[in-house]
Amino acid sequence: MIIYLLCAFAIYCLVMLVQRKLTVGMFVFTEIALISLMLAIASIIPFGVFMLLMVLLTGGIWLFDSLFLKKKRPAKSEDPEVLEYAKSFFPVILVVFFVRSFIVEPFKIPSGSMMPTLLTGDFILVNKFTYGLREPVFNHTFFEVNHPKRGDVFVFHFPPEPTTNYIKRVIGLPGDKISYQDKRLTINGKLLDVTEVGDYEYVASGLNMIAAKEYREQLSDDVQHEILIDPAIPVGLQLANGEEITIPAGQYLAMGDNRDNSSDSRAWGFVPEQNLVGKAFFIWMNIDQPKRIGTTVK
Repeated sequence: MIIYLLCAFAIYCLVMLVQRKLTVGMFVFTEIALISLMLAIASIIPFGVFMLLMVLLTGGIWLFDSLFLKKKRPAKSEDPEVLEYAKSFFPVILVVFFVRSFIVEPFKIPSGSMMPTLLTGDFILVNKFTYGLREPVFNHTFFEVNHPKRGDVFVFHFPPEPTTNYIKRVIGLPGDKISYQDKRLTINGKLLDVTEVGDYEYVASGLNMIAAKEYREQLSDDVQHEILIDPAIPVGLQLANGEEITIPAGQYLAMGDNRDNSSDSRAWGFVPEQNLVGKAFFIWMNIDQPKRIGTTVK
């Protein structure tokens, strides 16, 4: 989203440059300064909070001027530069803030934990209202819609570090009894069917070539998806040492499709309802593999 704001600001500066209200030197300096400022702020506070502050700041300047300062200026005088910036940015920031908070949000896949469904470098869109409308700062639901379903690919705030977003697949729902033994899932007493698809080779971090096996897993009667299993890892990451667990109310069990290369609920526990961000549904960009553009996430 920072990129969108910077693009909007760049367009505004170009208009000012064409109208000779901004020199080339000031244009370059302003762009560099704004990029540095936004990156610095976004690294300190959550981006949702940053966007809200920007909406309040730009809208507040515009409103304060309209109520108090505009009446005191001469009729044909130009608006102050700060006000020009506020008036130009407020509508853009407000629209971005609204869309990002309540409709759809873009994410980039940083790792291979969801292979073969999602690849490193995929840019995806996440539906923000599928699991209910949430206020953007504390993530509390104020309008319920649906709850996650088994098989959903969902984004959530990483429980041990909520400022970080994770993406995994919903495996267990509240009340489910689940065990994971010999790299096979058992849900509510039923061992899930898996069908071998074939070999799957990929380059992992450190330029290591991994020769995995691809399987099709039947999560439920109407949900199936592909997973990867690495035969070179004898046991793999276990769930409660292979014992059966019951998922508590308001919690979800999440796992990556790349079962032997995923940090998920087997390592750090359940995903609380409050941590949900949204459901992934579409790949809108992949620079290295353009053919993936337009693929739906299942």
